Amino acid sequence: EETPAQLRELITTHAATVDDLVHLRADLAPIVVARVVEEAPHPDSDHLHVTKVDDGSGELLDVVCGAANVTAGRLYPFARVGTTIPAGITLEKRKIRGQVSNGMLCSARELKLGEDHEGIMELDVDVPPGTPLLQALPLSDTQLVIDVLPNRPDLLSHLGVAREVSAATGRRLSLPALPGEAPVWEEPPHARHEGTTAGVAVRVDHALAPRYMGVIIRGVTVGPSPEWLVKRLESVGSRSINNVVDASNYLLHEVGQPTHAFDLARLAGGTVQVRAAKQGEKIVTLDGVERVLDEAVTVIADAERPQAIAGVMGGRDSEVTDATTDLFLEVAVFDPARTRRARQRLGLSTDASYRFERGVDFALPPMALERLAQLILAVAGGTVAGAPVDVVESVPVPRALTVRSSRVTKVLGARVPSADAAARLTAIGFTVDAEEGEGELKVVAPSWRADVVREIDVIEEIARLRGY
Repeated sequence: EETPAQLRELITTHAATVDDLVHLRADLAPIVVARVVEEAPHPDSDHLHVTKVDDGSGELLDVVCGAANVTAGRLYPFARVGTTIPAGITLEKRKIRGQVSNGMLCSARELKLGEDHEGIMELDVDVPPGTPLLQALPLSDTQLVIDVLPNRPDLLSHLGVAREVSAATGRRLSLPALPGEAPVWEEPPHARHEGTTAGVAVRVDHALAPRYMGVIIRGVTVGPSPEWLVKRLESVGSRSINNVVDASNYLLHEVGQPTHAFDLARLAGGTVQVRAAKQGEKIVTLDGVERVLDEAVTVIADAERPQAIAGVMGGRDSEVTDATTDLFLEVAVFDPARTRRARQRLGLSTDASYRFERGVDFALPPMALERLAQLILAVAGGTVAGAPVDVVESVPVPRALTVRSSRVTKVLGARVPSADAAARLTAIGFTVDAEEGEGELKVVAPSWRADVVREIDVIEEIARLRGY
């Protein structure tokens, strides 16, 4: 596998500039695995223990520990004297009730690896004392900070970047498996202006939302997310909220599709509408701020009032809480210009608005909705109530572009065999038909590349894929 530095060079050469590599959990670099060799009660305390610790340095260290679960023979994270642990404490050699302590056996909370602080963190690993904790546990990761240009919103996701890496390396592209099983539903027919899912009517103004999908899940249990989901969100700087909201945020970062979950019980009148806000309408958004709207702002409303600012942020009235049992899941494509105006007028920028302003793949919602439903069913339980609704006015027709070999040669200053150009374009999702001989290629850009509209755009793709 490529190292982070190699990935940085590869992505910068073939797709977009990687501005920085951020080593996550570098604060754990000084922490090592240590074995408690001996343990005895502290002579002057009813709860402290005096231990001898093997930290791989060649000598046993006296360490005083207050955890009830310290046991001779077991492995624990250990911070040596002079180490600053993630909790912000710099360790010194000191006496604790007359006994010298040379470092600290650490709890999960002290290492910011969890909330447990009742005991020290027990390690079920087979490594020698002195092994860095980052080597013993799968904690080390690197964040790539990519400068994504406005014409490449497909790179605002792990899927988009992985697609480029796949093309550059020849490796097969596949999404990681999610827990649970994919929901089974029939492909919903396109509804032109209004559709229904499990008794909820969905009405859409297509000038505001070219595509709007929704489905209902009943019987969920809202609560904390599993650790793997929390950790993955933390790795991209996203804080865990609850299992349902976290699933939505996970999909945004994984495939680039913003989604939203409404508390179905709080949607009045069995109706979901995508419409322009009325002058002076108000909504309290999830950040607790009351916002006054006008007709330039698109809202998701029930039969009575706005429940979300489309493409920007949900409303407090219908947010998912621990009391929520039924959900309405939204996966949509909102008009970029209106999303931008709403963000500017309200002074409210979010991960969702950033993506909708730049354009979300029209073909992405069906896959994203299925994946979101699967993840929620796995982490929050529940059952899907009926088939989803898919309200679409018209499906974009892919446009074929003619790419002349003579033009490619003139622009690049070198002849590129048609087979080579076709293979490279196919690797990033283009459909390519070669005409007889070496004269022309008929090329159709994938749905996520709305920026490719001219012959020269395709030639630019060939150039970057060849490392120009």
